[in-house]
Amino acid sequence: MRIPFSKMYVDDEIAAAALNVLRSGRYIKGDNVRCFEEEFAKFCNAEHAVAVSSGTAALLLSLKALDVGHGDEVIVPAHTFIASASPVKFLGAEIVFADIDPQTYTIDCEDVERKMSSRTKAVIPVHLYGHPCDLGPLMSLAQDADIQLIEDACQAHGAEYRNQRVGPLGTVGCFSFFPSKNMTVLGDGGMVVTNDDTLAQQISMLRDHGRTTKYLHEILGLNFRLSELHAAIGRVQLKHLTDWTDRRRHLATLYTKQLSELELITPAEMDWAKHVYHLYVIQTEYRDALAHYLSERGVETGIHYPIPLHHQPCVERDSILPVTEKTVERILSLPIYPQLSPEEAKWICSCTIDFFERDS
Repeated sequence: MRIPFSKMYVDDEIAAAALNVLRSGRYIKGDNVRCFEEEFAKFCNAEHAVAVSSGTAALLLSLKALDVGHGDEVIVPAHTFIASASPVKFLGAEIVFADIDPQTYTIDCEDVERKMSSRTKAVIPVHLYGHPCDLGPLMSLAQDADIQLIEDACQAHGAEYRNQRVGPLGTVGCFSFFPSKNMTVLGDGGMVVTNDDTLAQQISMLRDHGRTTKYLHEILGLNFRLSELHAAIGRVQLKHLTDWTDRRRHLATLYTKQLSELELITPAEMDWAKHVYHLYVIQTEYRDALAHYLSERGVETGIHYPIPLHHQPCVERDSILPVTEKTVERILSLPIYPQLSPEEAKWICSCTIDFFERDS
């Protein structure tokens, strides 16, 4: 049995939606982008959604619209993908790395409070692997200190914090539609959601050369637009997202039940959270050996992420992050996607159990 790490969903409806755009002759700034924004905003229970070219663009434009730049500090977890931090550095602000909670892998609220200073302009909590951050304490901190909360929800489409979908709970929320995400546009794409009318308008202008009419550019912007083709695909994928989330959660339950007696740690789900399992991440001191064992049996795995951001050359900074340092040595991501069958998941579990029982 060969089981890939991830698999994109493509069906006849998606192919037809793409073909309709190709035949329309309208490839940018059309009805599909407008409708996708409206439908995604409704899904997130947000007032506004602004479609952009990637999740990275969503973060960059949000930071820019909030006037983050030279002299400012932005607190970011070091255990995440580089795009959570690189836009901060790109705009000239300083990155301050925070440690993570050992159960959820998301930013440690107490460490955020310790790292805050008079220069702190924003905090970027990352809803990593599909599990939301504990936003309540962060929202209180942000309100008391008058700082911005930018939710990095690029891995958390449909995740919930205290029965509310993530994204519009902070100042602004950012999503990615990269091919491996819980829903995709079969290419690069992103979305910004917010309940702030002015901020939504600012980001909408920034993604389209700062214009208010075709040849009037009120502010300095660039081209970070989403194409009609990708928006049309995203609209179809969005219709499946709730069902896909249910399938991911079912597979996660199966994994956790089957693996619970082994020398490994399975993902946690806090009682205030709805985990959407973008990734199913286990911890074991035998990580590398287990990954090799599974590979020999046709099971692809991943490590998300082996090098924490404070050790990445482009954003490197001296930081004391003991939980992050320990975690990156032990984590292993198992395949989880809607098309993965229960039989395939059971095979992965069987191989994992065999690995731990072979010398017992």
